[in-house]
Amino acid sequence: MGEANIGSLFRLADAFNIEKLIFSGTPINLKSNRLRRTARGTFEKVNFDHTKDIIDAIESYKSKGYKPIALEITSDSVALDTLNLKKDSKILLIVGNERHGISQMVLDVVPTKVHIAMFGNNSSMNVSQATGIALYEISKTFLTFRQK
Repeated sequence: MGEANIGSLFRLADAFNIEKLIFSGTPINLKSNRLRRTARGTFEKVNFDHTKDIIDAIESYKSKGYKPIALEITSDSVALDTLNLKKDSKILLIVGNERHGISQMVLDVVPTKVHIAMFGNNSSMNVSQATGIALYEISKTFLTFRQK
């Protein structure tokens, strides 16, 4: 994932008060000027980790009661705005990189896959933009629970 997208994910995590960001694959370079400019200091405030084995990380969070949700267009994904969440849901939102998306190995261990309905000609969008949309939709659900 590109450094600008990683910086944007830190900003989104701060904006939505995300508990933790978990990165896998190539370690992130916190000294990158591009990441720092995009993150605007949020990487110093947001809890994050890097894992070498994303499958183990997903399984660990599942055992702690988290519901893993993959943000990926697949043959069995449902529209994000139709996702049914419970008031006490703990969510592990999984996003991929822009070139390869989420690996099939990860998709195989994640029962819930969601996609963002799109109406233009392009079949994909920037990972940080998609993550922002997903976090907004999910936060609307939890705000509704609080208002009841």
